[in-house]
Amino acid sequence: GCKDIDDALHVRPLPNGHYEVGVHIADVTHFLRPGTAMDDEAARRATSTYLVQRRLDMLPKPLTEDICSLRGGVERLTFSVVWEMTPEAQIVSTRFTRAVIRSREALTYQQAQMRIDDPSMTDELTESLRVMNSLAKHLRRQRAERGALSLASPEVKFTLDTSTQDPLDVGMYQLRETNAMVEELMLLANIAVAEKIVRHFPSCALLRRHPTPAPRAFDPVLKALGAVGLSLDVATSKALAASLDGAVRPGDPYFNKLVRIMTTRCMTQAL
Repeated sequence: GCKDIDDALHVRPLPNGHYEVGVHIADVTHFLRPGTAMDDEAARRATSTYLVQRRLDMLPKPLTEDICSLRGGVERLTFSVVWEMTPEAQIVSTRFTRAVIRSREALTYQQAQMRIDDPSMTDELTESLRVMNSLAKHLRRQRAERGALSLASPEVKFTLDTSTQDPLDVGMYQLRETNAMVEELMLLANIAVAEKIVRHFPSCALLRRHPTPAPRAFDPVLKALGAVGLSLDVATSKALAASLDGAVRPGDPYFNKLVRIMTTRCMTQAL
């Protein structure tokens, strides 16, 4: 299993029929003090670097894999964002806090998905996962209605020879509903934090955005689709999202993903 668990989620019903939903991020700042040797080295590395079956860490392993890892059944320090939301995922209130949490269980995406899908499992933890998954679907639908694009950038995994470390096979990671569930709540947390920062610390805030691509940037994918009698509306992000949903070929389940990958390559780099 994964040793460095940076984030945890919780949901609980409220007496008014709403839900309290929280995203908890390991509070490494409690241990990483400014101006220390560890801080200087982390700043020099800037990020953890992921290679095939190997990782070069930004921070020491005792921090990432033990003291700050949000394992099940142990108390850990977090920085948390907590919402009250309706069953349709309408946000009623948002608050931020430092917290001490004790995670009920550390689950892989597959383990969480198996609980959600198994009708015989009705324990409190599993029912909480189902509620969270339902809220995440509402959040995703709301984003789509605002014009969010769902593109594709598949992650690949390699199988290596244990003795020579030569690659033997390559495949794609299987994404489940639970991947999308976690992604949606992390995105909501990022949005909430960004809004808080820009409201209270405007001089420290910056916007990372993808500028609108030039119309000619879509020529490769438009030409390829034209050859099979399809087209995309690239006038707005919402129009593009709708026409991507319609770019399908009967009997070819991979066609739409391929179109989304080609469209992703037409996008501009973030600024």
